[in-house]
Amino acid sequence: MQLTQFTDYALRVLIYLGVKQGDATIGEIVDSYGISKNHLTKVVHSLARLGFVQSTRGKGGGIRLAMRPEDISVAAVVAATEPNFNLVECFELGASHCPLVPSCLLKRALHEANQAFLTSLERHSLADLLGNRRELTVLLKVPAVP
Repeated sequence: MQLTQFTDYALRVLIYLGVKQGDATIGEIVDSYGISKNHLTKVVHSLARLGFVQSTRGKGGGIRLAMRPEDISVAAVVAATEPNFNLVECFELGASHCPLVPSCLLKRALHEANQAFLTSLERHSLADLLGNRRELTVLLKVPAVP
């Protein structure tokens, strides 16, 4: 399984905001990670729409976490930002051309693995990902909160 770049960036934005513990700008996050501003803007917009972040427009605006890091489940973020979890063609209803579909046991095994993946992520919150906040602050070059 491979998560999309969109989900990767969503998790990175949340980590940055959790480390910063205050308002940040998209520009700060772009500079910290060295990623596309256009793509990150779409990610932030989606995170705001999903309720993970709050955004304020205009001069002096920025983004911040919409809830406590302890209340942001990694599984919830991944589930909300991934377009699907179709590991193989037959996971998509009506789209499979595989002749094994009527009696395939692989699909069941992959479905169980997929569920185990999400169940594992449910045990982690954003707060867990911030356990090494001091090192993250240095690595991400997060400016101190005034």
